[in-house]
Amino acid sequence: MTVAPASNYAIIFVFITVLLDMVGFGLIIPVQPALISQVAQVDVAQASIIGGFMFFAFSAGQFLLGPTLGNLSDAYGRRPLLLLAVFGLGCDYLITAIAPSIGWLFLGRALAGICGASYVIANAYIADITKPEERAKAFGLMGAAFGLGFVIGPAIGGLLGAFGPRVPFYVAAAISLMNFVFGYFILPETLSPANRRAFSWSRANPLGTLRIFRQYKQVMPLCILLALYFFATSVYPAIWPFWATAKFGWGPKLIGTTLAAFGLAMAFTQGVLTGPLVKRFGERNLALAGLVGGVLGAIAFGLAPNLFFVLAILLVHAPEGFIHPMLTALLSKEVPENAQGELQGGLSSIMNMATMVGTVFYSLAFGYFMQPNPYFVSPNAGFFIAAGLLGAALIYFAMIPKPMPIVAGV
Repeated sequence: MTVAPASNYAIIFVFITVLLDMVGFGLIIPVQPALISQVAQVDVAQASIIGGFMFFAFSAGQFLLGPTLGNLSDAYGRRPLLLLAVFGLGCDYLITAIAPSIGWLFLGRALAGICGASYVIANAYIADITKPEERAKAFGLMGAAFGLGFVIGPAIGGLLGAFGPRVPFYVAAAISLMNFVFGYFILPETLSPANRRAFSWSRANPLGTLRIFRQYKQVMPLCILLALYFFATSVYPAIWPFWATAKFGWGPKLIGTTLAAFGLAMAFTQGVLTGPLVKRFGERNLALAGLVGGVLGAIAFGLAPNLFFVLAILLVHAPEGFIHPMLTALLSKEVPENAQGELQGGLSSIMNMATMVGTVFYSLAFGYFMQPNPYFVSPNAGFFIAAGLLGAALIYFAMIPKPMPIVAGV
């Protein structure tokens, strides 16, 4: 296959693909408490535990398949893998829409995770078409797609959930399948045959990827930081709807609205502020500022007395949106160009392993602290735990030496 320059339409497709990944992640959140409680006949504390294991299934799919997709894209190109993942995501939404039991919902979550790993290839695609010094801005735009997806997903789930908890998934399936058709006709290949390398299971293995990363001196410390960050912030997808239900009595519409506002704040930070601010302050300083915002935001959410304060806290919390794109940009400079897919696959595994464990941890913690116990009975405990972990991440990052440019072969 010849390699064509990436057109604006192709970049739009990649943006939409990442957007739909996050739509799928956020779509179920507003309807999750009601859906699980209805299907499993349990209370909100027990539903939160089931919901945590459903997110575990989602993250497990991404953890296991992220490196495989990234390495396959290094071997066979970005286009076929992106299209396959987008088509699979559309099929997954249909499965979830007709799921007759909790078991089918778990299957749908796992398949959504596998297909949602397409952002690994999307990031590699962006790395193919941007210069190293421009990647922080480009990854910021991809981060904005994540943020907008977190606006659209919960908004669709909350608003259409009023017509039934399955309706949002039919809509998402139609959007994903239309994006597949769009991409089939406009998406060019960006990885030339000269820059491809043979597929290897040792690199595609999630744990094997971590072993390979050791050859790049600055990669492992930053990967540890990312793991701690994603573990800490998994509090939001794990307990937000259950916390909002237990503390404020919100329904799907209001849960979806607040999550949409959450995503909008992140999208603005990553898509609008990242470009100009990274030129002035650099990736490292923006990531540090994001960790400070994350600590303060988590504490504030735990203390928030009402909806007005929750919305106001988003301004304090918004700088957290700098962390992921800044660390991704720093890491992308530490590996060769023909290993960008492997890098993104490895980062996907780290992110999803941390989220996989974190969502279960916070779900169990929420259930524990909502029941009578000798320590603390409150729906807010998870946010205070997250604040402590983010504080530890901030201290750890401050102790990591500044990255030095490395040229490494494969």
